[in-house]
Amino acid sequence: MSIEPAAAVPVLLLSVRDEYTGRRWAPPGHHWPAQPSAVGGLDLVAGGTWLAVEPGGAGGAGPVAACLLNGFGTPAAAEGRLSRGELPLLAVRGGRIDALDLDRYDPFHLVVVRPSGAHVLSWGGRGGRLAGTELPTGLSVILNDGPEGLAERRTTSERIRTLMAARAAHFRARFAAEPRPEPRPGAATAEQAWGGWLPIVTGDGLALDDSAALVQRREFGDGRLWGSSSISLLALGGGGVRYDFAAAPVEPVGHECWRRVAL
Repeated sequence: MSIEPAAAVPVLLLSVRDEYTGRRWAPPGHHWPAQPSAVGGLDLVAGGTWLAVEPGGAGGAGPVAACLLNGFGTPAAAEGRLSRGELPLLAVRGGRIDALDLDRYDPFHLVVVRPSGAHVLSWGGRGGRLAGTELPTGLSVILNDGPEGLAERRTTSERIRTLMAARAAHFRARFAAEPRPEPRPGAATAEQAWGGWLPIVTGDGLALDDSAALVQRREFGDGRLWGSSSISLLALGGGGVRYDFAAAPVEPVGHECWRRVAL
């Protein structure tokens, strides 16, 4: 996440979706008849999404996007558990997350983004509390351990903590070293829109099993493969929203991997 209030495009969001590779999904589109203007990728298992965009915002208040990350903590009871995939859709239509019965949701971090800035709502599960964090000007990294890895409830796995820290340290430095792009709605390709950030976004040349890999594939010993399924790039400013999307892993060259999402 990059926030620069004085820039022509003040808010930039990079979202990499990590999930078990066998979980079926569909690319971004208008998937929800009850919320026809919302755009997002569709989780074909539970029917929700990991990232939703409302180009006009709730009540025409301006564009808004919401991105979901799984958190760590106490899971909801199996009986009555609700899917976290409904939360981004609720957030972009102006619904109140704090009004929900949050004990019915597993831990999460929900990043809510507007051209004016961004904040994160973090829920650590049963017995916890909903915490809010306003993201500052500059680069921010939101992990499964929360903004900058500082959530009240975090992973107890040393391996996962080490992998997240390596990923955050490598890519914060790489993005900071490149000129910040100003993606405009009229740019024809993702390369034109995102400039020097795009090769970094596609993995920066790291192997999928590198400790710092942004686009990853990993085995955690349960017979299933965990990895990055897609990459989303959003730019929010006075001209609206630009949304570029690619299924992961992405070839480091060639714009045919990227799709401009129609809003």
